[in-house]
Amino acid sequence: MNLNKLKEEFTALYGEGKVDVFFAPGRVNLIGEHIDYNGGLVMPATISLGIYGLKRKRNDSIINLVSKDAPNRVAIDLNEEIKYVASDGWANYPKGVIKKLLEEGFKVEGADIMFASTLPMGSGLSSSAAIEVLTAFMMLYPENQIDRIKIAKMCKDVENNFVGVNCGIMDQFAVSMGKKDHAILLNSDTLEYEYVPIKLGEFTLVIMDTGKRRELNESKYNERRKECEEALSNIQQKKAISNLCEASLEDILLLDNEVLRKRTLHVITENVRVKKASIALKNGDIKEFGKLLVESHNSLRDNFEVTGVHLDTIVEEALKQPGCIGARMTGAGFGGCAIAVVATDGLDDFIRNVSLNYKVKTGLEPKFYRAQIVDGVDFLGNF
Repeated sequence: MNLNKLKEEFTALYGEGKVDVFFAPGRVNLIGEHIDYNGGLVMPATISLGIYGLKRKRNDSIINLVSKDAPNRVAIDLNEEIKYVASDGWANYPKGVIKKLLEEGFKVEGADIMFASTLPMGSGLSSSAAIEVLTAFMMLYPENQIDRIKIAKMCKDVENNFVGVNCGIMDQFAVSMGKKDHAILLNSDTLEYEYVPIKLGEFTLVIMDTGKRRELNESKYNERRKECEEALSNIQQKKAISNLCEASLEDILLLDNEVLRKRTLHVITENVRVKKASIALKNGDIKEFGKLLVESHNSLRDNFEVTGVHLDTIVEEALKQPGCIGARMTGAGFGGCAIAVVATDGLDDFIRNVSLNYKVKTGLEPKFYRAQIVDGVDFLGNF
């Protein structure tokens, strides 16, 4: 992203003057899908694709919100109640964050704001969490001690109760707490975490965008969450557990409903795979890590049923290529992106072949990104 050009566009919108520039990364979840609302382990990492935020303080109570990548120019008056308005589209995310900051007692001042994204929207790379965390960080900056975990908690609450998606905390936590060249092994129940080094050696982590978009609040995401809550409730009638990741494989037999059995099987086995994957990365066993990615995708396809033809096709085509040792969907599913671990010296052939075969089968043009793992949300400077 050319920051000087962004500054010119901001100036064209709002006039001359210094501008604070911020960046929030997107994230890939390496493994641990649909686990963060079931009390288990996840392992996301923040990537160099993300959202830039430019901000200049105003001397009144108005906050102007503009995105280079989407229609709607929205203005908020801090002296009036902030409400969800469907026609405001993307702007409901920063609106919800600003409302939450006010409710929590933070000082929020008028500002002119422009967003610019390198993240493909609705791709499963957490653009919603990125703009939420970015907004909170921008509005609180330049406080010396911004509590990043508190930001993650507040933004999750916004997504749950203002936007209406019952997500877990993984995405907001990752965007707030990401660390260069590391994944985060996060216990979504206790928020205990540790950083796991990502040293892929002769391999490269590739993000594969299927081109199939989805909106979480229009997908079956909330349905899957309700199914997990129902499975937990049924097991709790016969055994004392606090979340579904505490269940054992034997506990699945306590469920009468076959669908709930499949959902629970995924949750239990995926949580185990996250533990194994963190050990594999720590030991530098990249082939074992790749094998676990494949197992994860198969479970998401067969047991949790959140992949679909586009994600399945791109993963299948990736695994056919020499040098690809693992691939899986990433994010909530129902479209969006997958990841693959590919031998670096064959990367160009991999991208060309998968792109061609995927387009023939689906009619969509995929995009590929060579993932770089970067730090979480941050201030870039005053221009």
